[in-house]
Amino acid sequence: MLGDRRRLNVVPICLNLFLPWMLFSSLFAVMSFSIHYHSPQLANVMVLVGGIMVLIAGLLAYLAWRKRQENFANRDPTWFIFGFIALLIGWILGTVFGSLNFTYNMQPYYDVLNLSSYPSVNPAKEKGQQLMDGGRVYFTEGSVLDRTKSMSFKNLDLYCVAPIVNTKEPLQSYDFWAVGLNCCSSTTSDFRCGEFNNPHARSGLRLMRDDQRPFFRLAVQQAEAAYNIRATHPLFYYWTPDPVAEINSYRDDGFKYFLLGVFTHFLFNMFCVACAVVGFSKIGRV
Repeated sequence: MLGDRRRLNVVPICLNLFLPWMLFSSLFAVMSFSIHYHSPQLANVMVLVGGIMVLIAGLLAYLAWRKRQENFANRDPTWFIFGFIALLIGWILGTVFGSLNFTYNMQPYYDVLNLSSYPSVNPAKEKGQQLMDGGRVYFTEGSVLDRTKSMSFKNLDLYCVAPIVNTKEPLQSYDFWAVGLNCCSSTTSDFRCGEFNNPHARSGLRLMRDDQRPFFRLAVQQAEAAYNIRATHPLFYYWTPDPVAEINSYRDDGFKYFLLGVFTHFLFNMFCVACAVVGFSKIGRV
């Protein structure tokens, strides 16, 4: 009799092992990748559908518990309650970690990918407003960072900027700036961000973080006042020899964190199910 009961309970064990993991993985993918970028409303609908599934699981757990309390049925609500909690955790974690992965990795990748690429840009001749849609910019020979005019702005992090100039021609407006976080001095002109010391670096990958841009702009305004220069329409870039490799690193990180999250959550859920089996067996509810 006990053996039959254990065989029957393989079904709820398997359901609680795989369903929360599948819900987590699905929402993690939806919130991380292109659906979230191109159709955010659809992504929100899918999150809502997942939430409805969790609510249904909670309702089933509640009904099973009520029937058990009223002695109208012998159905044990233990696995229903466990399933509801596991699904709720999977729904929350999938949504939250998917959103974080999207914000820090995949959104910058999609943003820059959708912008234009500009070759042979002369910072002494081109204006910032002419390259508003430039995601990857390749500067002309002779373009370097003028570290003597670097500046920083402190707001928890240190926001560092240095103008991109052409050594052969004077600039009327300093519209192109290399940027970085916590890679310069707050007291001296000491810009050490990105590939600042790489002689082959002559390209920029556009800064896409809206939350950081105002602080870099404040650093540029301080540079204007300190060095008596003008920056009519400053644009911000990460200084690099290969913008394509840099942007692909965002994509690679996004997929890496997705796979790591899926694998980690499966192990976590499997551990929880194993603990539940051991715990329920001790109270005769396996």
